Amino acid sequence: MMLKITLKRSPIGFSESQKRTVRALGLRKLHQTVYHRDDPSIRGMIAKVAHLVQVETVPEEEATTQ
Repeated sequence: MMLKITLKRSPIGFSESQKRTVRALGLRKLHQTVYHRDDPSIRGMIAKVAHLVQVETVPEEEATTQ
């Protein structure tokens, strides 16, 4: 399974560690979407910035066609 992660809110005004976490996920701009494998390290990063991102699980085939 893959995770489709979209930045929905700006990290401006939040802690520096949350900004770095958003950046580490590969998100730079609002409404940008990235795909990551569903593993514990990515889930932990998402939990830290859950108020800023939208997450969907997608089949691996969908992620590779994007």
